[in-house]
Amino acid sequence: MKARSFAIMAVPFGTSTTFAYSLTDGQCVTVVYGWIFVSIISLMIAASLAEICAVYPTAGGVYYWSAMLSTKKYAPVVSWVCGWLTLVGNWTVTLSINFSGAQLILSAITLWNEDFVASQWQTVLCFWAVMVIVFLVNIFGAKQLDLINQICIYWTAASVIIIMITILVMADDRRSAEFVFTHFDASASGWPGGWAWFVGLLQAAYTLTGYGMVASMCDEVQMPEREVPKAMVLSVVAAGITGIIYLIPILFVLPDVSLLLAQAQPIGLIFKTATGSPGGGFALLFLILGILFFAGVGSLTAASRCTYAFARDGAIPGSRIWARVDKRFDIPLMGLILSTVVDMVLGCIYFGSTAAFNAFTGVATICLSTSYGIPILVSLVRGRKAVQHSTFSLGKFGFIINAITVAWIALAIILFCMPIAIPVTPTSMNYASVVFVFFAAISVFWYVFRGRKSFSGPPVPADDLGQDGETVDGLGKITTQHGSSEVMDGSKLVVNDK
Repeated sequence: MKARSFAIMAVPFGTSTTFAYSLTDGQCVTVVYGWIFVSIISLMIAASLAEICAVYPTAGGVYYWSAMLSTKKYAPVVSWVCGWLTLVGNWTVTLSINFSGAQLILSAITLWNEDFVASQWQTVLCFWAVMVIVFLVNIFGAKQLDLINQICIYWTAASVIIIMITILVMADDRRSAEFVFTHFDASASGWPGGWAWFVGLLQAAYTLTGYGMVASMCDEVQMPEREVPKAMVLSVVAAGITGIIYLIPILFVLPDVSLLLAQAQPIGLIFKTATGSPGGGFALLFLILGILFFAGVGSLTAASRCTYAFARDGAIPGSRIWARVDKRFDIPLMGLILSTVVDMVLGCIYFGSTAAFNAFTGVATICLSTSYGIPILVSLVRGRKAVQHSTFSLGKFGFIINAITVAWIALAIILFCMPIAIPVTPTSMNYASVVFVFFAAISVFWYVFRGRKSFSGPPVPADDLGQDGETVDGLGKITTQHGSSEVMDGSKLVVNDK
């Protein structure tokens, strides 16, 4: 589980493909201190979710948790909203990973031909090819996914060490420590300095979002109430350390920033400059592309499981189709197909906006962060009663940690709808809010048309135990069944008959 979460976050890949954000909005100070700041916040969010997951270890993840923590009256609408945010977040984070991977692959050509500029068709076709590859791996390599994720850890660790040593040893020119740790320049952004620093946090916030997605694998691991919370927290710790170790050496060999900002993906040019040759730059870039493979496969796996979990509760148009499990491969094949097709269609936004990647990363970060915040907020509003006996309890610090995470997520929604730089044009605008509203409209339409009549959400704790359920003393686990369900509410277990 820790391997899968770590694979989805793919720190060297995620930070490399979004390097232009922080270079535009503050450079070194944004890269270093922005990463540290977001790592701490992400650890708080992961710990808050782990506390809830230890009580409710279900494949629905935050979607189920929101319902379980809510009152019976509001559980359906809360779980519906959170479920759609999770679903769109899973789809778009998979989209952004594979789309940036396609850009990175094409950027390798510029190592030898500096005049090469990939056309929109070349970028989209390369993206589709990447999607097809990770789709096929998820089908025919389904039984080897755990092995693939384990390999990812060793590949990532080796890549960071190799890149760090190579660029520091081979680079002819090195920046000073003063530059790396104190240099701040947001002039390329057009934003005021302080606001630019916050906008530039998208690099770190986008990279550090995958920890909550592993909850969708609860049905596929033993002792999920222990393993999944542990995976969430430890993966953020590992990612935070990996990120700072990876980013600081790159800043020491950073070439002219104005040249980097002229590239769609500047990391290849950084490697080429540091090694002094196109071949050396590509060798290091190849390590990052290897991480792309692991991240692309892992994110699509999580997205397909999320699609399956949400569809089996009738919350997606055509749910009966998407909730099927293929007997031959023993995976939710139709959910995998839907996730892949949605991403391939969304990739066409690039034909209308060369800044489409900004929209993909922005909406992925917004949706996933908000979906993480909903169960935390509901738990806060209800006095954290349901998690007081969690095996991953935050104890007396729980309230303040939860409050800080909710406040940050509220700010992040505004931040990551902002364009990276101003003034903007129709082709450089951040269309994250447009994509978000598009899916929100589908969600509202389907809720009005179908959901409000037939969707009851997962089984929830009864507000009045005397009328709605039989109280059983002691702690218990959730089981979601067609006949009856057991739901833990604090220290009591409520048995609800459907």
